[in-house]
Amino acid sequence: MSKRTISDKPAHQKTIVVFSLCAALLIIAVISLAVGAVFIPLDQVVLTLFGQHTEGSFIVEKYRAPRVVLSLLVGAGLAISGSILQGVLRNPLASPDVIGITKGAGLAASITIILLPAAPIIALPIAAFTGAAIVAVLLFIFVYKRGAKPTTLALTGIALGAMCDAGIQYLMVKHPVDVNAALIWLTGSVWGRGWDDVMTVLPWLLLLIPLAFTTARKLDVLSLGDEMAAGLGEHVQRLRLMLVAIAVALAGASVAVVGSIGFVGLIAPHIARQLVGAKHDVLLPVSALIGAILVMSADTLGRAILPPVELPAGLITAAIGAPYFLYLLRRQRRVR
Repeated sequence: MSKRTISDKPAHQKTIVVFSLCAALLIIAVISLAVGAVFIPLDQVVLTLFGQHTEGSFIVEKYRAPRVVLSLLVGAGLAISGSILQGVLRNPLASPDVIGITKGAGLAASITIILLPAAPIIALPIAAFTGAAIVAVLLFIFVYKRGAKPTTLALTGIALGAMCDAGIQYLMVKHPVDVNAALIWLTGSVWGRGWDDVMTVLPWLLLLIPLAFTTARKLDVLSLGDEMAAGLGEHVQRLRLMLVAIAVALAGASVAVVGSIGFVGLIAPHIARQLVGAKHDVLLPVSALIGAILVMSADTLGRAILPPVELPAGLITAAIGAPYFLYLLRRQRRVR
């Protein structure tokens, strides 16, 4: 049996990448606070961040700052979820939206929003997680236990996602009066989100993201193959289920408030892997930074392209992610 290795990059390159991404995230955050139907000068944004009151402080603090924080949290959560799924399944096409997990979350969230409008706010992330978990279980039953190829997993996830989409469309047709709230959620946008929404998702991600970081070594072990992982003392099936559960929880919590922002969990891990290699102790945080940059940039572009009209962040990420997914799918077929 040939020994597998985990590709890596030099330590100085990793350090440069991390600091560069942190700087880019900070710059984009400041620009995002300034851009919108009403442009806030950058000097006012900076003064507001340092606690001084300016003409634009109310808009920055009340409306745009929550969107920036949500973009950061959700982008990081989706990117880490995608990194874990790709590592566990050893499948470059695995991500929460491509394999249908976010669609399951969307169906469950739509049921909650439309059929249970009086439910407490905490019910939405719980419902989204439940829907994501159901799709993950179905994938495991139909595909993974039989040893899925990358294209098979992707196509099965797309089929399950289509079934969830059908359920969502049925709800909208059946309950047209109550559909507006669900439509806002399903577009995948941080429009209209405030500090209450931040506080809804924050406890979940503050728990799940550090927990995901602690699994880095185990993901490296799994990447060596099941036989070697078992030889190193890991209970492979139990470990795989635990990691998938963390990824599903991250995806469910991330989309519970802002909706289905697609392809972040696919793109961010691939970019991170090119920059810092495949060792998950660095790959996971770098993926989180890239995911935050993607969602924050998409939200900023959505506000800047056609003001005062706002394009949903999910539309921007889909425009980038769909061609990238087709490229990866074609590359996988060439490998075969």
